Amino acid sequence: MNKPNLQVIKYVVKYLGTIVLLASVTLVLKLLEPQLEIQLIALLYLLPVLLSTVLWGLGAGLLSGLLSFLCFNFFFLQPYYTFSVHKNQDVITLFVFLIVVIVMSQLIGQAKSGIQLAKKREWEATKMYELIADLAGMTNEQDILSTLRNKITDTFNFQKVEINTRGFPLEQTDAASLESSQQTLIIPMETRTTEIGEIRLGTSERELTFEEQRLLHAFGYQGALAIERVHLFKNENKARVFEESDKLKTSLLNSISHELRSPLAAIKASISSLRSGAVKWDTTARTDLLATVEEETDQLNLLVGNLLDMSRIEAGALLPKKQWNSISEIISGVFTRLSAQVQKHELVLDLPGTLSLVATDYVMMEQVFTNLISNSVKYAPPGTPIVIRAHNELDALLIQVINQSPPVPEEHLEHIFDKFFRITKSDKVTGTGLGLSICKGIIEAHGGKIWAENTLGGFCFNISLPLTLDGQLPSIPEDASNG
Repeated sequence: MNKPNLQVIKYVVKYLGTIVLLASVTLVLKLLEPQLEIQLIALLYLLPVLLSTVLWGLGAGLLSGLLSFLCFNFFFLQPYYTFSVHKNQDVITLFVFLIVVIVMSQLIGQAKSGIQLAKKREWEATKMYELIADLAGMTNEQDILSTLRNKITDTFNFQKVEINTRGFPLEQTDAASLESSQQTLIIPMETRTTEIGEIRLGTSERELTFEEQRLLHAFGYQGALAIERVHLFKNENKARVFEESDKLKTSLLNSISHELRSPLAAIKASISSLRSGAVKWDTTARTDLLATVEEETDQLNLLVGNLLDMSRIEAGALLPKKQWNSISEIISGVFTRLSAQVQKHELVLDLPGTLSLVATDYVMMEQVFTNLISNSVKYAPPGTPIVIRAHNELDALLIQVINQSPPVPEEHLEHIFDKFFRITKSDKVTGTGLGLSICKGIIEAHGGKIWAENTLGGFCFNISLPLTLDGQLPSIPEDASNG
């Protein structure tokens, strides 16, 4: 059955129901006429007017009012069964009755229309709230399109929905049948500044009301806003990443230029002195100059090594070659290699012979302890001890590197392993700010943890390394077990 036939049936039911209701009331009033006053009969005729307006709207109410006026005149005012009126009082009664009926129908109709409008607005507001709540926080265009499509389908019962966005993937439902629809409604998806795309709806089976079309346009606008918000968020993140990258590059260049200049200047000065002949080759000065060249070359090598390690850590290419190693041997080797650098400090090693072997990359762990000892030398006053101790725990080996540097503020402790983070100004303590970051990357690549804390014994770096390799437990070194 098509829509025009449905409309005709609706009108027939509405107005036929009004006539039947009024006829029923008239019949009842005619039967009760001997017991009723004429004024009461006029009041009772207001009931069908009230019911018709409430049930079927203003048109039915006005029709009921007109028919009530005629029936009241025809059946209850003398002379009966005519529309003529002999008494002036009856004329006034009829006139007042007609006015009351019309006014009451208008008021009731307006009240009913207001209620219907309020319900429609409530429905629109509820659907809009649901869509906005669903879209809030979404950061993916496909999720937004899928949510918008589902909300349109659920709200309007469409089976043919196609959302086409400019420069984004097509999100559609039954797009082939959409092309064959008798009618296609296009809803734009645009903000005040940007056209995002459009929503295409096949409307062959129903015609949208004004409120539904308005809600659909609001859906399109909210979808466009959500997609635009995602784009702005991505652009903002890109800008923030670029800004942070520029800051890191600036910090790196400033630090590297400073760190390169000092050892290069020392090497250049030493070599120039040796080549000039101002210093005799068999003197102690020659030995000192060569030692300076060697130390500064080691410093440059350490700097370049740190940069390479940092790049591998950030690229996720730092893969330790784990083997069973003795931490005592690693630390002793580092101490021997840094003997010249730590000559102004007392190095105290508390490494029991019962320490378990640890699955580590020997070269990487050397780098860790080299960086930690170098850091301690930079910040601890000359003449103070640098203590390295270790002991076995249940499933890990705990290593501590303790120096007598000033305490670090608590708010800085969690940041000292960040790249380029410096507590002391670079003009007071040299360094690139990468050493501790590299230590953290290497330890975490081994499955361990590293953290720093202020203790009563001094500033302490803590390292915890797992005591397993592919599920296997280590053994105690032979010299310890034989002893």
